Amino acid sequence: MIIQSRTFDLLAWLIPASNKFPKIYRFTVTQRITLAALMFQENLVSAQTSQGRERRKQLSLCDANLGQLRVYLRLAHHWQWLNDGQYQHVSLMVAEIGRLLGGWIKNSESKRSTPALR
Repeated sequence: MIIQSRTFDLLAWLIPASNKFPKIYRFTVTQRITLAALMFQENLVSAQTSQGRERRKQLSLCDANLGQLRVYLRLAHHWQWLNDGQYQHVSLMVAEIGRLLGGWIKNSESKRSTPALR
């Protein structure tokens, strides 16, 4: 799935970038950023391997993880741990992943509302 590939690219960029954040925050904010991104990826895998209500639950968790990640990245930019170019780059990555996730959620919801054909 494309969303898995884009998430891998995000993690491959984000984890090394977050290691350059101030050492004093490495076990608080930096850990939260990494955890939100990794939890997103884990929930994505769970959604891919599940069906029905469980898939919708996992996709909802993915959406929440992505929202948390957005807030943390915005804070990192605000505190100037990410420069404007880095923030733009990661924001575009997260926005694309968000669109892909939104499409998957919408598709999952439409399958739920469609009556089964017999």
